[in-house]
Amino acid sequence: MSPHFNEMAEIAQKYCTLIENADEKDPQWLSKVASLLPRLHMAISVLAASAGESGNGVHPDLDARFEIFARLREVLGNKDAYWMEFDVAQDGQHMSGSLADDLTDIYCELKYGLEMLEQEPSQALAGWCSGYSAYWGQHLLDAERHIYALKTRNQF
Repeated sequence: MSPHFNEMAEIAQKYCTLIENADEKDPQWLSKVASLLPRLHMAISVLAASAGESGNGVHPDLDARFEIFARLREVLGNKDAYWMEFDVAQDGQHMSGSLADDLTDIYCELKYGLEMLEQEPSQALAGWCSGYSAYWGQHLLDAERHIYALKTRNQF
């Protein structure tokens, strides 16, 4: 495999470990996520530009996915929800964006690829690239945008 693929696998492992060890008592946790997301974005962008393969979709364990989401939502607290461009409610009660959801969906895609690495590295690569283009790339952008907004408002 290429050095770009190895870098992507390393970043994916760091990201998954970070999500698995999320803790509201760690004041630096969100900063660690914030510094890793651009690296992840760059790594997958380089791979996706050179990969022409299509991969299999992820079929996550929904119970495990919900546990991760619920834990991240608890860790993030009031930093979780954000406005999406199509949200129209004025009362703040109908924010449809969720950083916990974004981080969870990215996690599920990356974790699946890491599990595939052991069996079929080319399928892991194809899955990451096709999943990025079709699905988790938008979650990555949304997470980066929301974290940037939190930083500019001095909320973390």
